[in-house]
Amino acid sequence: MKEDGGNTAIAIENKRESLMADAAVHGQEHEDHRGFFTRWFMSTNHKDIGILYLLTGGLAGFISVAFTVYMRLELMEPGVQYMCLEGARMTAAAVGDCTPNGHLWNVLITGHGILMMFFVVIPALFGGFGNYFMPLQIGAPDMAFPRMNNLSYWMYVAGTTMAVLSVVMPGGNGQAGSGVGWVLYPPLSVNEGGMSMDFAIFAVHLSGASSILGAINMITTFLNMRTPGMTLFKVPLFSWSIFVTSWLILLSLPVLAGAITMLLTDRNFGTAFFDPAGGGDPILYQHILWFFGHPEVYIVILPAFGIVSHVIATFSKKPVFGYLPMVWALIAIGALGFVVWAHHMYTVGMSLTQQSYFMLATMVIAVPTGVKIFSWIATMWGGSIEFKTPMLFAVGFVFMFTVGGVTGIVLSQAAVDRAYHDTYYVVAHFHYVMAIAAAFGIFAGVYFYLPKMSGRWYNETLGKIHFWMFFIGTNITFFPQHFLGRQGMPRRYIDYPEAFAYWNYWSSWGAFLSFASFILFIGLIFWAVFAGRRVNANNPWNEWADTLEWTIPSPPPEHTFEILPKQEDWDKSTSH
Repeated sequence: MKEDGGNTAIAIENKRESLMADAAVHGQEHEDHRGFFTRWFMSTNHKDIGILYLLTGGLAGFISVAFTVYMRLELMEPGVQYMCLEGARMTAAAVGDCTPNGHLWNVLITGHGILMMFFVVIPALFGGFGNYFMPLQIGAPDMAFPRMNNLSYWMYVAGTTMAVLSVVMPGGNGQAGSGVGWVLYPPLSVNEGGMSMDFAIFAVHLSGASSILGAINMITTFLNMRTPGMTLFKVPLFSWSIFVTSWLILLSLPVLAGAITMLLTDRNFGTAFFDPAGGGDPILYQHILWFFGHPEVYIVILPAFGIVSHVIATFSKKPVFGYLPMVWALIAIGALGFVVWAHHMYTVGMSLTQQSYFMLATMVIAVPTGVKIFSWIATMWGGSIEFKTPMLFAVGFVFMFTVGGVTGIVLSQAAVDRAYHDTYYVVAHFHYVMAIAAAFGIFAGVYFYLPKMSGRWYNETLGKIHFWMFFIGTNITFFPQHFLGRQGMPRRYIDYPEAFAYWNYWSSWGAFLSFASFILFIGLIFWAVFAGRRVNANNPWNEWADTLEWTIPSPPPEHTFEILPKQEDWDKSTSH
């Protein structure tokens, strides 16, 4: 019998070798023979497209954050020193020498909002990490529609280009750019002159179409291409977060597309969807926009939830506490996100009954969100925690998201919102949730997965310095804005009275420190990719990084999972 077994093993080995030789003949060997142009411009490979999304999102992020640094420079002191009609300056103007240019200020606010909202965070988390790791985690050789994947990336690039161009195109007030805010509210957006506004609207259209194609691709891949034996409730949390996010995109973005199409026709074809003089209603636009706008918050943050779950489990050296509740919490957040939109609109004259409903529904969302936060804390509790850079960013994420979540509960109260609406309190709240927590999620993902994606190590000491600079910088920027909001400082203003000067000064210094940390991060990543120490292991972390992407070489070969993985590679319940 033993001999028989030995013969069988030899036969299997010979068969495997002949299959590999066969694969090599058919051009499926693991050496990548594609030229630079073919690989990066015509790519249908999910890993390359993931990297392209991350790089493009990083570039758009840099432009967008540069806008904010200039805005915070202006807000550092009362009065207008930099954004002058005589010309924008980089050094403070002499007293009496500067006529305030409110249009430039509004353009920067609009550009920053549109870029960050549509072209930075979603593409990085959903397009970048989603494309790269979701197929790997479920054991799929690639996405279900590889060519569509390429199309959605290049539509996103076209959208990003238009969004950046909209800042410099002829616009309102006889100047460049459109200054209507990222929400594009009519009647301002309908009456704004020049083509800049149309460019911004088209940019959002292209971003939406790109995301919808990506979402269809992700859903199909998730449902149809899981490796044999991987039932729905054995799928890793990150892949689940991408799946729920895809549904949010698929159901909410077409609604936004409808709203901005109506804007375009109001602007260019004489319709009156949002013009009361023609029987329209600008409040209708708000309803349609926020029906997309609130799911958008979860489109941004859910993929970060998935990444953080894996990072915390890996560095706590424990499985995630309460896997099933975590999955159901993701689904609940996705579902509830669609029924709370009007908490952005308490001040438009809704009835008390409507306001009461939206208050209650908003507070209910705190329950599944709380489940996730408590689950992360419970995962860390009693764990053997190792504070490597990805873990620091994951813990930073939990802190930031919790602060943002608590202020969200405050703002969900219609009576309180009356006082805080359109003040800096709101700015602080949504930056903590969407901008900063999402950025912490992206950084945690980059440091966690860089050894896998590039096959190189980053510098751990510089990574930790980046974390502390970013953590301290963002908190100094946004925490004082709660105080400014409580004092009554309105948002989106270029100037303010002396009474608000103290916290604005601190907030600006925080923004400069955060920007410096971003520059450090860019340098750190370039150094790691081109000169970092090589990663020799499939799994450079520990045995608790137990999803399928850690079973393949670092960096992964061009083709992965041509032979589908065995259940014991990923299903730990079978091996314990």
